[in-house]
Amino acid sequence: MASPTPLVRCRTIEHADLARVLALLEAGFPERSRERWVLALNRLSEHPTPAGLPKYGYLLEADSELVGVILVIFSSSVVEGQVRVRGNVSGWYVVPAYRSHAAMLASHALGHKGVTFLNISPARHTWPILEAQGYTKFGAGQFFAVPALCAPQPRVAVRAAAHDLKPGMGLSQSEVDLLLSHAEYGCHSVVVDSADGRYPFVFARRWERWKGIKFPYGLVAYCRGSDVFVRFAGPLGRFLALRGMPVICIDANQPILGLAGKFVEWGPRFFKGPNPPRLGDVAYTERVMFGF
Repeated sequence: MASPTPLVRCRTIEHADLARVLALLEAGFPERSRERWVLALNRLSEHPTPAGLPKYGYLLEADSELVGVILVIFSSSVVEGQVRVRGNVSGWYVVPAYRSHAAMLASHALGHKGVTFLNISPARHTWPILEAQGYTKFGAGQFFAVPALCAPQPRVAVRAAAHDLKPGMGLSQSEVDLLLSHAEYGCHSVVVDSADGRYPFVFARRWERWKGIKFPYGLVAYCRGSDVFVRFAGPLGRFLALRGMPVICIDANQPILGLAGKFVEWGPRFFKGPNPPRLGDVAYTERVMFGF
């Protein structure tokens, strides 16, 4: 007699599932260490997920066996007085025997109305799949710049965001919360004080190997736009160079006028939903929270 077909179902990941989820992620992504996945799950546990949304994401079960997982970082921010929610899809893996059910897992993760979803580090072979799911590219590559070469500016000061930071002078409470939370992730959260107000920036330290040499650079994790980064590039560049990050990387579609550097097409960013993200805003994503 043939074995009965397993009952496959999708549900939210609960805290009691984390040990099994960790084991599956280790198997599905052998290039990433167990410590990195432990960090990712711990960060999700501590993250203030918007009400009504799953804290970790979704899993796929065949009877009682865990056969698929998709992590989603849900976050909210206030933009022009409106609360906007987005979800960063990360850690999507289904064991080969159940790949035909991967679409069910994705539909559960992407089924929240009003949420803008990001996928910022997809494998090349998944790009057509993402486009078939309704995703759109919002960044073609990255621009590596040496902003310290830009001219200095009078009456502009750059300082690290501290725990006593308060909103005001153009800085919103949502941005204050973002600066302080990303500082806890190990990022450099800074505020630029200028004559017309205060501007928030977050930089995540990353490493790249070039011609056998490993060098550090700063990834722009948050700013109000690439034009704002260009405006304050000189002071920011000198501030970051003194902290071991002379090279800065920002998402871009082409070379950025006003910055000395090089544009590279290392892979596009994708989004799906009502609010297209700005270039230079990958806050609350795997790149900054998990270090991927």
